[in-house]
Amino acid sequence: MIVALDFKNQGPADERKQGTLKIFFGYAAGVGKTYAMLKAAHRASEQGQDVVVGYIERHTRPDTLALLDGLEQLPNKTVNYKGIQLKEFDLDAALKRHPQIMLVDELAHSNAAGCRHTKRYQDVEELLRAGINVYTTINVQHLESLNDLVASITQVAVSERIPDSVFDSADQVELVDIEPDDLIIRLQSGKVYRKDQANRALDHFFSKENLAALREIALRRTADRLSRNAQKEGNERAAKAGEHILVCLSASPSNAKVVRTAARMAEAFHSGFTALFVETSETKELKGESLKRLRDNMRLAEQLGAQITTVYGDEPAVQIAEYARVSGITKIVVGRTNHNTVAGVRDRTLSDKLANLANDIDIYIIPDSQPLYKKKFSLFRKDEEEKFRWVDLLKTLLIISGATLIGFGFYSLGLREANIITVYILGVLLTAVCTHGHLCGVIASLCSVVLFNYFFTVPRFSLVAADPDYPVTFFIMLIASIMSCTLASRVRKQARQSSQRAYYMELLMNSSQKMQQGRDEQETIELAAEQVSKLLNRPILYALAGKGGDLSFQATPKTKAGELLGSMTAEEQGVADWVAKNNKHAGAGTNTLSHAQNLYLAIRGSQEVMGVIGIPARFYPPLEAFEKNVMVSLLNECGMTLERRRLRAEKQAVEMETQRERLRSNLLRAISHDLRTPLTSISGNATILMEKSISLKEEERQEMYNAIYDDSMWLVNLTENLLSITRIENGTMQLQIEAELLDEVFQEALAHVDRQSKQHDISVNLSDDLLMAKMDVRLIVQVIINIVNNAIKYTPVGSHIRLSAEKQDDMVRISISDDGQGISGEAKKHLFDMFYTAGIGKPDNRRGLGLGLGLCKSIIDAHGGTIGVEDNIPQGSVFYFTLPLEEVSLQYE
Repeated sequence: MIVALDFKNQGPADERKQGTLKIFFGYAAGVGKTYAMLKAAHRASEQGQDVVVGYIERHTRPDTLALLDGLEQLPNKTVNYKGIQLKEFDLDAALKRHPQIMLVDELAHSNAAGCRHTKRYQDVEELLRAGINVYTTINVQHLESLNDLVASITQVAVSERIPDSVFDSADQVELVDIEPDDLIIRLQSGKVYRKDQANRALDHFFSKENLAALREIALRRTADRLSRNAQKEGNERAAKAGEHILVCLSASPSNAKVVRTAARMAEAFHSGFTALFVETSETKELKGESLKRLRDNMRLAEQLGAQITTVYGDEPAVQIAEYARVSGITKIVVGRTNHNTVAGVRDRTLSDKLANLANDIDIYIIPDSQPLYKKKFSLFRKDEEEKFRWVDLLKTLLIISGATLIGFGFYSLGLREANIITVYILGVLLTAVCTHGHLCGVIASLCSVVLFNYFFTVPRFSLVAADPDYPVTFFIMLIASIMSCTLASRVRKQARQSSQRAYYMELLMNSSQKMQQGRDEQETIELAAEQVSKLLNRPILYALAGKGGDLSFQATPKTKAGELLGSMTAEEQGVADWVAKNNKHAGAGTNTLSHAQNLYLAIRGSQEVMGVIGIPARFYPPLEAFEKNVMVSLLNECGMTLERRRLRAEKQAVEMETQRERLRSNLLRAISHDLRTPLTSISGNATILMEKSISLKEEERQEMYNAIYDDSMWLVNLTENLLSITRIENGTMQLQIEAELLDEVFQEALAHVDRQSKQHDISVNLSDDLLMAKMDVRLIVQVIINIVNNAIKYTPVGSHIRLSAEKQDDMVRISISDDGQGISGEAKKHLFDMFYTAGIGKPDNRRGLGLGLGLCKSIIDAHGGTIGVEDNIPQGSVFYFTLPLEEVSLQYE
């Protein structure tokens, strides 16, 4: 009998933007995971959900295969691998079919070459991103962090594994559990494997002790997950708040076990998890299998949730301890050194050194079950630094010759031999500083001892040492010289490493500043690509992700753009499009579409993909961990900058649209209210004139005619202002700039002002009758009419209104003054705002809409001038605005 325990994850389904993942979890093959999954699929189908079987591993189990009846099955994809036809899950067909629930068996399966993804769990992740719910199965031995633990129990190494993050992110985990004795009975009866396979399995993996241990691990792992989810739902503090675990990365064969152990500890303590790699001169020499192991260990740590960090130095223990102190590390996990040392000499291990350097931090040492290996020893490492150079040898000979000449000088002056020895040691230091590597320094040390013995010890000009103290002197001199050379070389190397780190940090800081200065999105991503190109010393492809999803690639530097863009085949473009759509990295060096020539990375904002960058991988060395970290930081900064710019543009567009809507609403509200009064007056007067025209006196009829005319002209002016505002708002107002005489402009405007102007004293005063300005005369006339009409309306009868103009540098200042009651300081601040009315002057049956002066400001701004208001001395107000001056030159014959 199968017992199924159901553990649900957080959150209602309607809150998720992607599909949900349900895992049927077991401790061994045959417990009934696929059977339970198919039963659940039938229940979902009976409830009306669209269920499709994407892939089921057929183990010739009749009970399981019988459950396929009644369920739609997706045809498998056939892949030709070394002449063998393999059947794989067809991801593209599943995405096209897009059911509500897709069944995909064997989550840890490795796909055949030619599939989009290397692992099946990556297929499942893409289904989830597409909004498809997935049912899948997995056994406990396929979890990455438990791989070593299971292998130590069963003595069987499992190659197909998934990151623990996939398991932990599942929305539901259903533990399918049966007693080990029942599973053994099923094996013996042939319900799991054929008879011959079942017998072999019972003798090895499926022993009762192994099954009991695996069952305990599966139960505990599921319980840990349930406890962690409960803490998340209750927002409780982690059991070990403040814990931070550091694991040390290396190329050791056992380092993968150390990383997995540290990951399990981080999970148990609910703590931070950092993987530290110390790059030394030795690690730079790694090649072949050692380099591959190091990269695999880094990738493993990243999959298990560690933050990868790289530091530089030739003393790993010192670098690790220093990093642990400044980063708040509470526990360090290292592997036990497992290599032979020189016979009779006990070399201090890394853990011994760490215990002395970081005595306030817990250090966990993971035993190494790998066979002993012999650590290679070489006096001179074969790296770029240690290459022999004839120039270095010449420098060495010159420096030692110079030290010898100085020694002759000291000897002739009768100075002690210790001074000559000091000169030779100084020469060795100079050699170490001026040459590459250690070779020339060692040669200088040996030459110094030999030359000192030959030229300055008795008997001179002989290698024979008469004094029995000389051999000791020579030995100490040689040791001191070699130590000085080694220290000088180390200081030079550390200075070079510090310079490199400073360059990377300066590049990152400069990148942030440059991207902030980008004028638009295209320039911002171009600047980021240039910085990545400098960092990696290779050309870079880049493209913005538009709303339509199309990627138009460009390249930097421009000199290699043709070659790079020419390599962008339809297949490469497809990989880049996949990255932009799925917000994942893909291409060369990854587990997704790894056949591509370039590595494609998404430039991510907080909400969407802002762009894609392509890094050529063919003919270029793999990215170093530190370079990758700096590059990711740079791309993240670029993504946030692009997103801020895009959000700012969207916000401005929303604000502009909101302002337009507010303007429309205010116009409609004002018009609906304020048009009612003049229209009512016009219709009322017209009705009286039609019905009682004969009985009215001539004065009464004339008064009604005047009222109808005034109300009509008010409506005409209002309409003109509304039309002008509409043209400005829609951006359709085009200025027709010409040079105009201001005297003519004033006369044209005064001819169209309110007919009540006769009740005021209006005059024009020009400093120059030929004064001209550049303007759209139609609009400027409207500005003058609006201001003069305001003066007529808001000043008492008989007031003086004066129009004047004068030259002011390269502008013309036009002033319209009155001697009315003036305008308050508070009103001056808002006078040119749209829909603002000061509420001063004569009471009137027609209230202004506050459009006139706002329109005047828009027109003057469009002309490149300024407009304002100031007090008139001794009384009243002066409205002024400026226009560009037009110079007039007169020639007399």
